[in-house]
Amino acid sequence: METLKIRAYFAAMLTVCLWAMSYIWADRLLNMGIPVEFFVPVRTLLAGVLLWILNKLTGQSMRIRNRKDLLKFVLLSLCMPFIYFVAETYGLQFTESPTITSLIIATNPIFAMLAGMFIFKEKFGPLNILGVFITLAGLWLVTYSHSQTGSMFWVGVGILFVAVISEVSQIAFTKSLSSTYSPSVIVMYQFLMGAVYFAPLLLTKGIRSFDAGVYLSWDVIYPTLSLALFCSATAFTSWAYAIKVLGVAKTSVFLAVVPLVTAVLAILFGNETALPLQWLGLAVGMVGIYLTQKEPIRKDL
Repeated sequence: METLKIRAYFAAMLTVCLWAMSYIWADRLLNMGIPVEFFVPVRTLLAGVLLWILNKLTGQSMRIRNRKDLLKFVLLSLCMPFIYFVAETYGLQFTESPTITSLIIATNPIFAMLAGMFIFKEKFGPLNILGVFITLAGLWLVTYSHSQTGSMFWVGVGILFVAVISEVSQIAFTKSLSSTYSPSVIVMYQFLMGAVYFAPLLLTKGIRSFDAGVYLSWDVIYPTLSLALFCSATAFTSWAYAIKVLGVAKTSVFLAVVPLVTAVLAILFGNETALPLQWLGLAVGMVGIYLTQKEPIRKDL
């Protein structure tokens, strides 16, 4: 196997592990009572600044070339990180489960496939369609067997699907910008502009109950900095590298591994326990997501 592909596979798996860990760090902050409106904006701004420093040190061109590209960056950052992170974090807060949150987020390849079918008229085989129904069955098993369903659980599930749709929406903007700008520059503008969107939330609800003794403690700084450095700056850049080398279809299959990694980490860290039916649902869901990414077999006539 070529060295380039080995690096790309490593980058994809690194991204999966970091994104899986992000649910654990975010859940830890929520359990400490740190509001979403504080740590998500701070995470976004820190990630953007870190990537700006990286691009400056590596000599990347960061100039936005025209107004059309500027509009694309504005819409891109609106979808991701603003809508995505707010919906993802509120969904995690309401469902109270890193495992369920990661599984629902991991269904984004399904929505990407549906968008391709109905908007871009792309063709998919029967195995891909079957994968959609298998994944939905897995989701039902996990959510149905969840033993600690609160009054806001299903609201959280609905909000998580908003996050999924926003993530799919940003694909088109990223694709149109990728031929002109490097992945690290695209991600940098995503987070810097996203921080502007988050500013009103941070300056109102985010610091309403600010307590320096708590918010500036290592217990808060550590997971927040980890989310910014590892789960945002590093993960999104390594993911972009994997897509560049392996392609979108092959790379997106790795998303099916995120729920399993999250579930294992959540259990190891004592965040939650899993029932046998939930493990079955996770397995079924991941198989379904994998099938949606299988390339249709073409018969040459």
